[in-house]
Amino acid sequence: MRVPFNRVASRTAVDSARSTLAALTVSVGTVGLAAAAARPGLLALVDQHAAAVRDSLDGDRTPLTSAALAGYAEGVRAAALEHGWTPPSGSVDWSQPEWLLTRLVAVCALARALERH
Repeated sequence: MRVPFNRVASRTAVDSARSTLAALTVSVGTVGLAAAAARPGLLALVDQHAAAVRDSLDGDRTPLTSAALAGYAEGVRAAALEHGWTPPSGSVDWSQPEWLLTRLVAVCALARALERH
């Protein structure tokens, strides 16, 4: 059976986006979301960042997608790397997380919500 090229390309893009989000979740999301669950102030901060990401991606007008979230996360991370940011090599102090990590954890929270629906 032949599969039309556009379907293959769509699946590849979706798989790539999911892979990007899975890697992000492994690197900061799992630990960050667990820390947020234990710290109400951090949870509120992650929620605020998630709302800002949704606004940035017009999430109130169009449904969020894995591809949009992955693209957003890659763009934010690339811009940070260009400005000299380095990913944490050890544990993170989640009592005062840096902006970028909080933003990436918010992307992970939004991706998790997409998986549930």
